[in-house]
Amino acid sequence: MTTASTTDRAAPRTPFALPRIGIGTAPLGGLFEEVSEQDAAATLRAAAEAGISYFDTAPRYGHGQAEERLGRLLGPAGITEPVISTKAGWLLRPGPGGAPGEVVTDWTEAGIRRSLESSLARLGRSSVDVLYLHDPDDYPEEVRRTAYPAARRLREEGLVRAIGFGMNHSAPLAAYVAEYEVDVVLIAGRFSLLDHEALTTLLPLCARTGTAVVVGGVFNTGLLADPSPDAMFNYRPVPGRELARARECRALCAEFGVPLSAAAVQFPFLHPAVSSVVVGCRSAAEVTANAAAARFPVPDGLWERLTDAGFVPRSLLDG
Repeated sequence: MTTASTTDRAAPRTPFALPRIGIGTAPLGGLFEEVSEQDAAATLRAAAEAGISYFDTAPRYGHGQAEERLGRLLGPAGITEPVISTKAGWLLRPGPGGAPGEVVTDWTEAGIRRSLESSLARLGRSSVDVLYLHDPDDYPEEVRRTAYPAARRLREEGLVRAIGFGMNHSAPLAAYVAEYEVDVVLIAGRFSLLDHEALTTLLPLCARTGTAVVVGGVFNTGLLADPSPDAMFNYRPVPGRELARARECRALCAEFGVPLSAAAVQFPFLHPAVSSVVVGCRSAAEVTANAAAARFPVPDGLWERLTDAGFVPRSLLDG
């Protein structure tokens, strides 16, 4: 059985290329609230109009619904050559009458292959650009024995162009980058104006190894898009301290005439290891707003002000 460790790593390489801005499709799978087919189609049309072609998805997003919608709607939306990342490690089991049922882990080679084949069927594609092993926090031995070797074989067969890990916690993700030859990683919610966890080990390691980094959760589940009392913070109701900090950050941005969302979307790019940011969108209006936020000019003076207030680590500006 083939495995890979630090001794198998090649010298640092050019990071895998991905579009700068992408759309996370968990909302199109019904995260927090349902999205109609009409709104999903409008969301993808707005992406085409904004020049966005990268979409991150997963079988777990709506029990396959997000992938199915991408398969149905990308072409009609005018996106004929999308860049798609999906994930493996969890299999969907149908419930009675074909209704959504269980989601179960399966890190065997057969399970990883079955997961990708099912995703390709839902997406209506023969291959995807990136395959992430999805949230393998508690399964390092399974990853070592079967899941990572399976992902490598899928890359060798041309069913995916790049492989990596998609996780919500930096420390275990960094451990995987250190051990395996990883093309790209997705870190969600741990590199934002309110959370700098990924900066301690993951990002410097990826910079050294040439591993591309995709950052998700730049709004920390909505708080940095709209810091209101009913906002969510990392998938939970927002605590008072984080709400106050988000409002302080918004006020500092307002002094420079910059929307908070613009600073939040562009913050990850202050680190050279970050290749792309994916932002969850459930409507055409959100796509348009996030595309505008990604383009909005952010002056150096604001980054300095945010650094003084603790929202931006000084090391990011000092190089």
